[in-house]
Amino acid sequence: MAHHPDVLTPPAPSTGTLRLYEGGRPCAPIPVGLLGRTRRIASALGLGLAGLGRPVYMALGRNDCLGDDRSVAAMRQRCSALLDAAFAAGIRYFDTARSYGLAEAFLRSWCEERAMPPGAITIGSKWGYVYTGGWQTDAPRHESKRLTLDTLQWQRAESCAILGRWLSLYQIHSATIDSGVFEDREVLRELFHLRATGLAIGLTVSGPNQSDTIRRALDIDVDGVPLFDTVQATWNLLEPSAGPALADASAGGRAVIVKEVLANGRLTSRYGGPEVRHLAAYARTHGVPMEALAVSAALRQPWTSVVLSGAVTCRQLRDQLAAFEVGEEIRPPVRAQPPEEYWRIRSAIAWQ
Repeated sequence: MAHHPDVLTPPAPSTGTLRLYEGGRPCAPIPVGLLGRTRRIASALGLGLAGLGRPVYMALGRNDCLGDDRSVAAMRQRCSALLDAAFAAGIRYFDTARSYGLAEAFLRSWCEERAMPPGAITIGSKWGYVYTGGWQTDAPRHESKRLTLDTLQWQRAESCAILGRWLSLYQIHSATIDSGVFEDREVLRELFHLRATGLAIGLTVSGPNQSDTIRRALDIDVDGVPLFDTVQATWNLLEPSAGPALADASAGGRAVIVKEVLANGRLTSRYGGPEVRHLAAYARTHGVPMEALAVSAALRQPWTSVVLSGAVTCRQLRDQLAAFEVGEEIRPPVRAQPPEEYWRIRSAIAWQ
């Protein structure tokens, strides 16, 4: 499965795990190791909070999963319950961002309520997008991109104030070649100074030119020291084009975090379209959820450190955890889309 150079003893199944799998046995232990050269703990499967910290998000089937109650109290309760289930199952890496509404605050509250030692988990957050939705489901725009020095400074201050000693990794949110962030020496030096305070520094990438962005990032150093410790990118059975660049990142000592492994819901048995019918048939033949096939394919990449789950319900998390039960002989067929086509379809997914 995932590559972990320093494998730690996996957590023992707890009663929370058993409750998550009511009616069945717990999943196989999730491998737990260290997140590349950051030396922070990380599980092979992580939990992303993009869909839990704000009332709407661009993911197919979200309305069916969450219903009509998107109040702050309801979303906080859902987030806390899923964090409990994830931790009980062995997940030790959690992904959030300043633009994910109240996700950072929900995560901080959970850590405090569970008296979570900072070293027991790793939390990565991001800067560069501003949440503009105002907790309104019908907001004309839910976020805006601002990869500028002033945004980095005030969002970093807010993230550090909210997450405190639990924050371990700070990332540029959706860097691209044309964003100009790699040419902004003030931003790069500010990030370098943050490394000196003990934070690991990473970036996330997006769009059809992910590979170019990753390779550009690998060349960046400040005072002769490579800047980025981690790279987070979209990789899935429909859009695997970033794979060779991610292999280069891993070979250079960076931890690789895979996001959007279910293609915003398109790689699910319930919401997938005609382009994934072959995967649905393959999953039925082998008696495993399509979600498990998609996650297991990402886990098996030799350069993978962490695969992020975007689950918003325990049922979704259960289906994805089944990836650790998928036998080595089960290899789903890959029918990748051209990157431009994949990202065009992704951009048309409505916020739900």
